Amino acid sequence: MEIPADFVLVFANGVIENIAWIEPYLSRAQAVIAADGGIRYPLALGQIPDTLIGDLDSLPEGIDEQLADWDMELIRYPSAKEETDLELALLHARRRFPDAELLVLGGFGGRLDQTLGNITLLAHPELIGHSVTLIDEYETARLITAEATITGRAGDVVSLIPLGGPVRVRETIGLRWPLQDEILDFGPTRGISNEMTGERATVRLSDGMLLCTHATTPP
Repeated sequence: MEIPADFVLVFANGVIENIAWIEPYLSRAQAVIAADGGIRYPLALGQIPDTLIGDLDSLPEGIDEQLADWDMELIRYPSAKEETDLELALLHARRRFPDAELLVLGGFGGRLDQTLGNITLLAHPELIGHSVTLIDEYETARLITAEATITGRAGDVVSLIPLGGPVRVRETIGLRWPLQDEILDFGPTRGISNEMTGERATVRLSDGMLLCTHATTPP
């Protein structure tokens, strides 16, 4: 995806196979926030995050002893809590940086329940209407509640998945199989594996929420 102008990086403790692609994001981020064990990724690239948040039960070995020596905000929660560490990190970022886009790295992979939970956080009441995107090297996921533009290239795979109920799609532009004033129901897979016909696609909704995933082809 294109690197936005004003964004905060939030590292979750999922799977990032190749961390080298993260470096341009690290160098341009307004702030870097790590959710518990997600700290391992910026550390692997030689950067201490601005904030570490969570119950700290999944830190890499030996890190706990070094925390006091680092110039880093530490927000520690008890293990007996109702939120995941990523939820806490996103809500913190949303309140601290209300005008910045939030890019989540490490949100995919690992335990299935954690991955699904990370995706459904896009529909968190405090995050709806705010730009939050889960990103991997070649895939992204975000929520559409009204209108969104997708940038990529012809042949990229775009899937539109209803969340929480039926969604009325007013129109799509730039997709191989267009939708025009149609309803996508929660459950059926009709919106899976559409394709971009050019460098931009647009999705406009009349009501409902769509999970939009965008997969690019590795060069």
